[in-house]
Amino acid sequence: MRDTVDFTFAPATKAQAKARIAFAGPSGSGKTYTSLVTAASLGGRTAVIDTERGSAAKYADEFTFDTLQMHTYDPRQLVKALAAAGAAGYDVVIVDSLSHFWMGTGGMLEQVDQAAKRSGGGNTFAGWKEARPMERAMVDALLAYPGHVIVTMRTKTEYVVEENDRGRKIPRKIGTKPEQRDGIEYEFDIVGDLDLENTLIVAKSRCKPLAKAVIREPSDEFGKQVLAWLTDGADPGMTVTDVRAKALDPATTFDELGRLYQDNAHRHGAAVTDENGETTTLGALLARLGNARKAAA
Repeated sequence: MRDTVDFTFAPATKAQAKARIAFAGPSGSGKTYTSLVTAASLGGRTAVIDTERGSAAKYADEFTFDTLQMHTYDPRQLVKALAAAGAAGYDVVIVDSLSHFWMGTGGMLEQVDQAAKRSGGGNTFAGWKEARPMERAMVDALLAYPGHVIVTMRTKTEYVVEENDRGRKIPRKIGTKPEQRDGIEYEFDIVGDLDLENTLIVAKSRCKPLAKAVIREPSDEFGKQVLAWLTDGADPGMTVTDVRAKALDPATTFDELGRLYQDNAHRHGAAVTDENGETTTLGALLARLGNARKAAA
């Protein structure tokens, strides 16, 4: 199916959307708990993609959610997990934590190292060239997921020496840079930094009421504010799930598939399952089905 581009401009409108939230902080700062509190406020069924040795399950007495434990962190496996979550209809997906897909077993850094070795001579540039599309596909799948997405990221831990109210010098543990690639925070609508006192500092927010907010022990009110902002807009129309179902309907014509392909160009990277349950992208599925309809005509 040919990808044509329409350069006609139209008035901008604010449409209802799904949450794209990242919580960063050191171990013990409450990233998992804050994610679950926020997910409960957003509503619907929640799935947790758990890379933290089942830590989320410790809160199963307070929150209702399903969990998928992962032990290797190839970015392509996260794409498959997101496709499965979308097919199962989960309204909220929590990735706890995204950092493992950067520096864990099979994560991006290992993918680059292995690709560099295959290229001969350990050429790191060649390694990044081969591995970068895996990361891009993972980020695309996160951003195009048909429901809300919350990710956590570990931060590197450092100590600073401060003076307490008695004038004594004491060390304090702080989190610094997230263990992910530089600039990953730009992919999300809301980014919050959590410290060891479980104080959330909103570092980035497209939701104006939350911009630069400092929230001690975030409650469900945080998620409610996010939800109010997300639902204040026009009906977004078909979801990724709707588009997939329409595409797989044998009654959908070649012309209709063509319109779906063009109208959902911004969702082409969404991870979905095909008619056989195999993971693919929405764009690839629409293109394949469209070409099949055309050949059969």
